[in-house]
Amino acid sequence: MATTPVGDVPTISSLEDFDNLVTKLLRHICKVVTAPSSFEELRTTHYARALHPLVKHLVDNVNHPATVHALLAVKGHFSATEDEDDRGITAARGLACELVAWRFVTHLTERDAIDHLCSDLVQRRPFQDGRPHQVADEESPLLRDREAASEELGEDDDAVLEPTGGGESFAKNYESLNALEIAAVSGAKKFLSQKAIQRIIDGMWRGDIMFWQTMSPHAVKRATVYHPKRFDPYTRLRVPLYLKIFEVLFFAAFLAFYYTVLVQRSLHAVTGTEVMLYVWLAAFAYNELVELCDAGVTFYAADFWAIWDLGIIATGMSFFICRMVGLSTDDHVTTDTAFDILSVEALFLVRLHPYFGTLLPCLKEMTKDFIKFLGLVFVLYLGFNTTFGFLARGTFSFREMNWILIKVFFGSSYLGFDVAEQVSPTLGPGLMLIFCALTQFLLLTIIICLLSNSLEKVMEHARDEYLFVYAVYVLEASTSNRLTYFLPPLNLLPLLLRPLRLFVAPDSLRACRIALLKATHWPLVALILAYENGRRAISGRKEFRSSLTTPTSSSLMRRPVSMQSPLMSHGAIGSPPGRQKNAGNLSSATGASEFESSQGRINALETLAISLKSQLQTVESLIESEKARSAALDA
Repeated sequence: MATTPVGDVPTISSLEDFDNLVTKLLRHICKVVTAPSSFEELRTTHYARALHPLVKHLVDNVNHPATVHALLAVKGHFSATEDEDDRGITAARGLACELVAWRFVTHLTERDAIDHLCSDLVQRRPFQDGRPHQVADEESPLLRDREAASEELGEDDDAVLEPTGGGESFAKNYESLNALEIAAVSGAKKFLSQKAIQRIIDGMWRGDIMFWQTMSPHAVKRATVYHPKRFDPYTRLRVPLYLKIFEVLFFAAFLAFYYTVLVQRSLHAVTGTEVMLYVWLAAFAYNELVELCDAGVTFYAADFWAIWDLGIIATGMSFFICRMVGLSTDDHVTTDTAFDILSVEALFLVRLHPYFGTLLPCLKEMTKDFIKFLGLVFVLYLGFNTTFGFLARGTFSFREMNWILIKVFFGSSYLGFDVAEQVSPTLGPGLMLIFCALTQFLLLTIIICLLSNSLEKVMEHARDEYLFVYAVYVLEASTSNRLTYFLPPLNLLPLLLRPLRLFVAPDSLRACRIALLKATHWPLVALILAYENGRRAISGRKEFRSSLTTPTSSSLMRRPVSMQSPLMSHGAIGSPPGRQKNAGNLSSATGASEFESSQGRINALETLAISLKSQLQTVESLIESEKARSAALDA
């Protein structure tokens, strides 16, 4: 690890310098990280010497809303070029970007952290001296001073300044994404698994952080802490927790229609249940299309389980086409084929749920390795199948021989030995012995070891993997640029308004969509509000009971100074934005937090002492009054 001053990291004041910031960060990370290192080594051994000066400089001197975006974009660049580096330095540099981004966020207040993580990377075009100022956008080069940067890097690092993605700039790749989405696209799993970041993602999951405050044609998307009295109740339809509940109910109805159609198996007419199944299929397909358009191909592809959704759509369309062809031609064979295709739909409909936790990332990696291994199995099997097929001419057909070999491959080795002499008295037994040995011992042993290694590799980072899947789902559900989100199957209703786009102004059309949303989704919003009001009433009742059963002095002694997260306190909305810095020398955030914590304990103890002193004076006055009363009675 090398140490260099961070003075060449620019002090920037507007988003127009995003390209310059990326260049400087890229150059600085390449300077200070010169050896392969793990995340733990960077966090414990090398942080204070190599990365802490950069974090301190960014906190003290850099005031740019896209600082975290730039760090994670550099991480994505290192991840894309990681396969070209056999030394492991590129991977270490990517981890260093994640570490710096995480430590930078820990120095921010709650309000600033939300702004830095949840704001989209938007390019602006301000005017200077009467003419447009040249700002980085999808048509302008990202690295203006690439030649100067290359001069300060070694020969081995020249290629690291070349943006990936077919020559496109970083701004082109990430212009419509916020920092959390860039982290998901770039695979910054260590960054997303940190508690400071997960607190923001959990707030988005529960609806404590919302991106839309009002349902109006001129509403602006901005991440804000939720307050019931300041937000339109219909914005609660965008909470990922409620979206997941409605998704489960939608799939429950989907399964009910699906199994009913399979059991009825109407060959000559379309039943009402089958019509409802078509409606559910169309609603699901349109919802996936909307998510793809809103999230973009890059971010949508980050969800591995989107393949299952595409499988549902493809199988449903195949069933519909075969079904219509069979009914129009009165062909029972085509109709039977349609229902056979519908039977395959169950493989995708009864899909795995994200709450299986770490099992899903394990299954994902093991599936990838298994698919790679199938190539070797196919080549080996094709050779033996051809050999046995020609040797068994006149005794077994190619189809019969192929089925026999499949049975042998899956464990029926005795069947292969029984027919070996019938295949060929000379070569059959020997070749069958080799085939059984390869399949039953070599290939099965290899696949077990391969999948075991995949499982062990994923389990080492199981928490990071699962939190990554969780973060991707929350971001897909809550960060869309679409104001009016219709839940399926009601999402088919806005299609009726699409012809109005030809002669209605966009604001008027948006107002129509809002009116349609409120007219169709008010029962769902009523259920959400009833649930939230009931939850707040129950929690308030519990707090009231605890206050009655707990003495004042003991509660003061037990209550932590900073027990409640700012996200759960509505008073955090009005808190002034700003970073927590020491006046003079900001050595570390830990020291500042420890100082604030100790100062808070001192204030709490002083409050307790004043309370006890007041109570003691009250008791003393009562004693004096009782003494005076007793003396008067004795007299």
